Amino acid sequence: MNESYDVIIVGAGTAGLAALNEVKKQTSNFILINDGPWGTVCARVGCMPSKALIEAANTFHSRSTFEEFGIREASSLTLDIPAALWQVRRLRDDFVAGTLKISEALGEHAISGRARLLGPGRLEVNGRELRARSIIIASGSRPVVPEPWRVFGKQLLTTDTLFEQQTLPSRMAVIGLGPVGVEMAQALSRLGVDVVAFGEQISIAGLKDPSVNAAAIELLKQEFPIHLGQKAELRATNGGMQVHAGSKEAMVDSVLVSLGRRPNIDSLGLETLGVELNEQGLPSVDPHTMQIADLPVFMAGDINDHTPLLHEAADEGYIAGVNATQRDPLYFKRRVPLAIVFTDPGIAMTGTRFDSLDGDTILTGEARFEHQGRARVAQRNKGILRLYAEPESGRLLGAEMCSPAGEHMAHLVALAIERSLTVHDMLRLPFYHPTLEEGLRSALRQLSAQVPACGKSDLAGCDAFDCEALN
Repeated sequence: MNESYDVIIVGAGTAGLAALNEVKKQTSNFILINDGPWGTVCARVGCMPSKALIEAANTFHSRSTFEEFGIREASSLTLDIPAALWQVRRLRDDFVAGTLKISEALGEHAISGRARLLGPGRLEVNGRELRARSIIIASGSRPVVPEPWRVFGKQLLTTDTLFEQQTLPSRMAVIGLGPVGVEMAQALSRLGVDVVAFGEQISIAGLKDPSVNAAAIELLKQEFPIHLGQKAELRATNGGMQVHAGSKEAMVDSVLVSLGRRPNIDSLGLETLGVELNEQGLPSVDPHTMQIADLPVFMAGDINDHTPLLHEAADEGYIAGVNATQRDPLYFKRRVPLAIVFTDPGIAMTGTRFDSLDGDTILTGEARFEHQGRARVAQRNKGILRLYAEPESGRLLGAEMCSPAGEHMAHLVALAIERSLTVHDMLRLPFYHPTLEEGLRSALRQLSAQVPACGKSDLAGCDAFDCEALN
């Protein structure tokens, strides 16, 4: 028996739920299909449990600054790792429960099962053929694990399994130093695990600016060994694992694999849509409409391999949800790119990426935090922030940083870019003393010296004076 709907949504992650929110405003004739556990990747195994683990790690690590503040006996503090992991899961379960309330309230509008496309307006799930005027594909992604490595079983962890551990091993390798790998490597090290990290690329955390990348690597290497530029290989040994990358080797108890995520398209039937697929088996998707070609099929979230970030997935779900209920798809302007890596110091990137800019023509302003007043007071005086701007106009284009309060300063810069603000526009804003944001002002002042001067009566021309404590 065929069943017809206005919209079918495949996947109940962040993108799928965002799409659902818009679809429900226009029709009650919809169905949501999800394969595997309900509750979003972010809540179950991504953003939220990882940040809970990072907070525990950073709180314990803060004891390293106690002596500077006159707080004694820091060396006597201990960490109950099983209790810390239990707290991570407790918070995680609470976040997941919040997302589950949405799907549980759907009743017969929600189906558990693996969907397979049969064509642009048809799919099959659990032996049922369903038809729809529009289909939204938001089936998410899963961690990449090389097939030969699967034989290592429980000694191999991913973020899907890390937070389920009752305790942590003494020695761990982290393979893959993208944003998640870097976050977890530092957190595990700060929790007392003997960590060694391997990255095939010479850059880490998604950074493109060589100066920021070098600063980030130097700071992280003060906490745990990092080996870059060689592909890692694994071998089981008696009671452990051997990691080999070029001339570097490490013996560990288990390995956290952080090699990115793969779109969940296995047996999805994308080939039935009649459009060209790339090497990954994915169709081209218009990022401004989320539409595949001119079909009534939309793709949103991690599956489309655009930018696997929650706020981007939510936006894409929103766009897909709106357009799935329109006669003619609407064109959406996308937000200023913003990516944050929750290390210490924080790594962040916003606006046009460094490798997309013409290094011979753009202007660069830089601030380092070794001598910045508020950073010194807080024992956080390390890191670098770099801004990029157009010549002549001074319009801000982008930024990369590995700096204290990086997550907050990146938001300020993203707002400036979205509003097409110039260096002088930013310098007209107040910068309270003493704050970490004064470091951002230092980079802006460096840029200001490279663009045409503002008028004498313009406070944007208020320059630094020779007193580190006040700048």
